[in-house]
This record gives sequence, structure tokens and C-alpha cells, in this order.
Amino acid sequence: MNISPRATEEAIRAAVITGPGQMSVEERPLPQPGPGQVRIRLEGSGVCASNLVPWAGPEWMTFPTEPGGLGHEGWGRIDALGGGVSAFNLGDRVAALSYHAYASHDIADAAMVVPLPSALEGQPFPGEPLGCAMNIFRRSGIEAGQTVAIIGIGFLGALLTQLASGAGSRVIAISRRPFSLEIAKRMGAAETLPMDDHWRIIDAVKQLTDGAFCHRVVEAVGKQWPLDLAGELTAERGRLVVAGYHQDGPRQVNMQLWNWRGLDVINAHERDPRIYVSGMRAAIEAVVSGRLDPSSLYTHVYPLEGLGEALDATRDRPDGFLKAMVTC
Repeated sequence: MNISPRATEEAIRAAVITGPGQMSVEERPLPQPGPGQVRIRLEGSGVCASNLVPWAGPEWMTFPTEPGGLGHEGWGRIDALGGGVSAFNLGDRVAALSYHAYASHDIADAAMVVPLPSALEGQPFPGEPLGCAMNIFRRSGIEAGQTVAIIGIGFLGALLTQLASGAGSRVIAISRRPFSLEIAKRMGAAETLPMDDHWRIIDAVKQLTDGAFCHRVVEAVGKQWPLDLAGELTAERGRLVVAGYHQDGPRQVNMQLWNWRGLDVINAHERDPRIYVSGMRAAIEAVVSGRLDPSSLYTHVYPLEGLGEALDATRDRPDGFLKAMVTC
């Protein structure tokens, strides 16, 4: 195993969720990478909204979490190589698909690590959510000349707005918060609508599209009402893309409407790690080329000890909030 001479730490600092809405930062022994693995000295990690249900403490949740657990949006520099790893060198700056990234260090399989080019030096790069946006965009089949409604302008919705508008589509952004709609305009949305009244939104989109509705509708909230709304806004033979993470129970759909309009419905979630990594590579290319610029979306930064505050802000979404990061 190769270890960087700069890797002098003998312990890691890791966030542990100790109970509903409670966390602490603890020291643990420095982990060593096994064969085919690397160790990353993390610079930071994005905070994902999928953490909010475990943070709330549902009955199925077990506390305390593993050190660094729930964090999966990390980036940093490799400071140790396991046996058989030849694709990376000590000191390489990388983004990784790993699962204990709320910590100073994490271990990742080398196949789940992507190098960050020098053009991104000094820039944060939460690879997993950026890769998700690229994979969702690919599966959406968004093309120039289409009208695309994006419901929910959080981090993901904002990225998809920029990708869709950059591809030459006309984006109608729909979101609850005025700040989010301002972000959508900056990311290229042609029209914005407040997400307030179901029938008013349907009528507004109908007027904006001369009664035809939208070729593509991306639901990026993960709740029942936005899913209902998405069906209503999708044109005949259009595509409804489920990008929201529906983790709080079953959903009902208006199958009569979906049948009548002949909708294609895409569940744009992935579980194959190789597809995640493919999306991360595509995101790197898109950011370097300027097709994607997430820099203005990283609105709140916290130290590792502030992870609880970061999760609360992700839940409560104060004015001016879009995406939280923790520095490690």
C-alpha cells in the first residue's frame, strides 16, 4: 500500500448522527484502503435532501450511524492507494462515489473514483448529484425546440434548467419559493410560475403553450402533488420524467389521464454505481466546457461540526438557500 508522506494524521474526524436531529463529530482510527481501493483526504461533501428522512428519525432508523454515514457527495485528494491500484497517483484530486463522506477521510473503490482536471482546481465538485443531473437529462430526451416544464427548482431542478435551456428547449420553471424562480431565470428559464394553485398553474401552462402543454415535464420534488401536476402538464405523447426522490410512501397516479394522453413515463433514478460514475464523468466534461455551471448554486457552506445546521437548512430552506456543503 502506498501512503502519501503528507498523510500524517493517525485518526479521522467523522460526523455521527446520534439521534433524531442530533449529531456529533468523533475521532476514529485512520482507515486503510484494501485491494482495489483508495483513501481520500476529503475537502468537502454536498448535503443531500435524501438525508432528511434519516435525520428526522423514522422508526426504521438505527442510531448512531456509522462514522461519516449518509455522506455520499465527497471530493478531495487521494492520500493512500490499496494494492493493485494503478490508475491513480497519490495527490490526485478526485470526486468519488463513496458512502461515509461526512468525514475528513473516506475509502472508495478505485472504479468509483473519477479524476478532476486542473481546470477545476480549487472548485468544489460534489460529483454524485452533478452526475445524477447528467443521467436524468440523458434519459429525459430533451431536445432543441421542445417546451419543457421543470417542477421544483432545487439544486437538481436548477441544473436541469440550465442543461435544458442550453440544449435549445424552452423551459417553464415552476417552484414554491421566489428565490428559486430567480435562480431558474439565471439558469435560462424562459418563463417562471409560482407553485401555488394546481388549477391556476395548469391554466397558465395551457396558455403559454397554446393548449398543447409540454413535450417534456420533469418532476423534481418527490411529493404527490407535484407528480399529479406533472401529468396534467405533459402533452399527448409527451414524456413525464420522475426525478424527485419519493421516499415517504406509495403514490397514486391518474392512470386515466396517462392512458388518454399516451404518456411515456420515465423513472430517472439509477442504482447501478457504474451509471452514477458515467454521469459524474459527463458532469466533469459539462462543467469544464461551460455547458453546466453549478457555482452559484452552492449557497451555504458549513464546517463538519455544522452538519446538523446544514441538514436543518436543507429541510427548512431559508430565503437564499439552495444547496449546502460541509467542509471536511
